[in-house]
Amino acid sequence: MRPAALLLLTTLALGGCAKHGPAVPRGPRLPARAPLPDSVTVALWHFDENGGIRCADAGPFRLHATAGSDTRTDFGRFGSARLFQRALNSFVFAPYNPMMESRRGFTIEAWIYVNSTGSYELQAIAARWTPAPNEQSWVFGVSGQRLTWPGVSPESPGWFTDVTAGAPAGRLFFAIQPGEAAAAKGFFSTSTLPLQQWVHVAATVDGEVVRLFVDGRMDGLFATLSTIRESPAPLEVGSVFDPRKLTEFGGDLRFDPNASVTLFYQFDGAIDELRLSSTARSSFEGFRTH
Repeated sequence: MRPAALLLLTTLALGGCAKHGPAVPRGPRLPARAPLPDSVTVALWHFDENGGIRCADAGPFRLHATAGSDTRTDFGRFGSARLFQRALNSFVFAPYNPMMESRRGFTIEAWIYVNSTGSYELQAIAARWTPAPNEQSWVFGVSGQRLTWPGVSPESPGWFTDVTAGAPAGRLFFAIQPGEAAAAKGFFSTSTLPLQQWVHVAATVDGEVVRLFVDGRMDGLFATLSTIRESPAPLEVGSVFDPRKLTEFGGDLRFDPNASVTLFYQFDGAIDELRLSSTARSSFEGFRTH
């Protein structure tokens, strides 16, 4: 083959052609900056604090939250992030506010960095779901291995055994308690979430369809005529637990040392840019496919 022809083939393979321009890898274009509150933002926690227990809400209703002493801050997807571990006081807690209710539509989204797959049926990103009567609205997390004794001790209390049935480990998971008298419903993504890298995840509800998104792409579509039940449940981030066992000491929130507390659904990794919205979003900042 002549050198000129070989050079032309090499140019086409590596850089495209003069007519169509350079070859561009296909895939999501990652956002260059953190999301900002907009007209449908209910709450947005950037988790950009340098430390401490206060987690400021950048949304319009200032639903500020308190972090447990077993969390810390470190580099995030944008700025800082809140790091969670499998420890008793690893959580972020925001008291109930009526603005948390999803009367017209709902979106929960976040950037997450998962260190490992959980041993139980679920590790929670965020939830409004407690064991107290009538305090179950929704839970958003990553499905776990569903280990049983002797593979894990103690055994799971089974709060999410039914709704996670059929979900392979490592999938994006979302469950709702319907507004009507009906059993809770669980939904999971078709793809497995990557470990030890940042990924954007979201779930939306519009009263007819539940959609799950991974890195801006829809990764699950489920028809359901259910709405999310309103409840007095607080918002819990990085864990699901019974808030009645929390106590306040010097401004800190922690579990009562005199109470018998075992936690099962704790998140292992980092959470950044957690946002609640009052509509079912169909796109997310910065994500565009070629």
